Amino acid sequence: MLFSGSLSAQLSPGDLANSHKDLEGMSKCTQCHDLGSKVSNDKCLVCHKEIKSLMDRNAGYHASSEVRSKDCAKCHSDHHGRNFNMVRFDEKKFNHTQAGFELKGAHKQIDCRKCHLPDLIEDVNLKKRKNTFLGLGNKCVNCHKDVHQKTLGNDCAKCHTDEKFVPASKFNHDRSDFPLTGKHKTVQCLECHKKETRGGKEFQRFSDVPFKNCNSCHKDPHDNNLGNDCKNCHNDQSFTGWAGMNKFNHNTTKFPLKGKHKQVDCRKCHTMSATPQNVFQDRIGVQTDDCIACHKDVHDNKFGNKCVDCHKEDSFRKVGNLNGFDHDRTSYALEGKHEAVDCKKCHKSEHMTDPLPHNTCASCHKDYHEGQFAGIVVTPDCASCHTVQGFAESTYSLEQHAKTKFPLDGSHIATPCFACHKQDDKWKFKGLGVRCVDCHKDVHGGQIAEKWYPNKACEQCHVTSTWKDNRFDHSKTAFALKGAHTQQDCRACHVPDAEFKYGKFAGLPATCSQCHKEVHNKQFDVKGVTDCARCHTNDDWKVKKFNHNKTNFKLEGKHANVECAGCHKEITQAGQSFVQYKFEQVACVTCHQ
Repeated sequence: MLFSGSLSAQLSPGDLANSHKDLEGMSKCTQCHDLGSKVSNDKCLVCHKEIKSLMDRNAGYHASSEVRSKDCAKCHSDHHGRNFNMVRFDEKKFNHTQAGFELKGAHKQIDCRKCHLPDLIEDVNLKKRKNTFLGLGNKCVNCHKDVHQKTLGNDCAKCHTDEKFVPASKFNHDRSDFPLTGKHKTVQCLECHKKETRGGKEFQRFSDVPFKNCNSCHKDPHDNNLGNDCKNCHNDQSFTGWAGMNKFNHNTTKFPLKGKHKQVDCRKCHTMSATPQNVFQDRIGVQTDDCIACHKDVHDNKFGNKCVDCHKEDSFRKVGNLNGFDHDRTSYALEGKHEAVDCKKCHKSEHMTDPLPHNTCASCHKDYHEGQFAGIVVTPDCASCHTVQGFAESTYSLEQHAKTKFPLDGSHIATPCFACHKQDDKWKFKGLGVRCVDCHKDVHGGQIAEKWYPNKACEQCHVTSTWKDNRFDHSKTAFALKGAHTQQDCRACHVPDAEFKYGKFAGLPATCSQCHKEVHNKQFDVKGVTDCARCHTNDDWKVKKFNHNKTNFKLEGKHANVECAGCHKEITQAGQSFVQYKFEQVACVTCHQ
């Protein structure tokens, strides 16, 4: 039957491992398992918070695409005994890249335990775990001594490789804040990066070396009368060389020029009539994101005054990074899954401010159900069953289902939606039928007569709580159930066999001897049939109806008090043992010797 396998699933397949032994017992199954289903990953992560934390941050081995999609039980199965090791893998074949740290260079030769040490684990709770591989950081300084004493950040790989720490072969001064040009290329490193003693150790200074202005290292012969940015006029080939104003780097100011600003003539922003002492100083204090200080706000402050949230310097017509844009200022506040949708998925026209229909979900989303819920007058919106948190889950309730042509009761209440509404790759909500046989297989195969099974109406016998319970009225058949028969399970008489897997219901005999074993060796046969009812009742096999005085040997005198077994002994004839009730003669010598 439909739930014939459910009973076996209620029995534990074996003891839990030591780490899970506190979860032993039938009452605790649902701490790991969903009812009627397998182990739930979500329930595993309720206890294994350290794993969940890593997965939430998309970090570590369990967050990799190859592992995240697997069920926890695929690698960490249980019910194999107390001493079963649930964490097992081949360290030599382990793909370290999936853990978020690819082993390269010298790291490939290092034994796992050289890095996975308790002293290198920051988390106090993880540090206590024996032989754990969790808790290590993926930065060099998590394992290696920082010879730069926290002055160059934690990304050692920007300068060093996995092959050798010295020299810093990846460092390129041209990518630093101070690219070496001109005469600077021939200067020895120690001339600028001096060695000193810091914290009692030799230390070479690579950060916080002043270089913003030439006068950080060089003396200003102009005594700061022309500002401290010598490059406005000079170049690094020679102090005696002249660069001219066209070499001025506006990016050294607090207003670096980007996009269209690069093409604007200086005179458009600066007043050129100023004296040599204050020329180009008339825009001091204007911030790069203070667009309205120069430009007109065409939106009349509807979206605030931070133009850079939407626009960029290349063109007002082009939309830049919209991560900072507050959509709640519009007539459609973003909630749920909408918050993560790329703007261009909805705003497909050239102008982001072009109006979009948004009164119903169908204004943007395709009808996944292909018109199954279309109404004659009003078609319900997706929001009737779904939320903006995702289409996968439905808010459609049992109360709402009760108003349909098929109210849910019994086991149907606990049946997941997809069991009925997703028989193939697509969801189906119309034309499913409301009869049992529209969903369930007719296991009786036409052996039950139409009068007991009109139009294959299973409810004539079965109830929705379970297939085993039934309400069939046997008294309406030719064999009304009486006495002990009323206490029997249906299958005791309607026995399943190879031909009838769920029991035979048609053509069953109605006489006792055709169901029950004949134990009297045919002593009471009349024309080849033993009528058990002559002596027995339906209540039990005790002899309640037999009257010895109607036989050829009436019980008189002392015989009336003799137990039946005193005269009727068990004998064996032709290999058959039975109690002898009929004798060839009833003379005294038959019993008394």
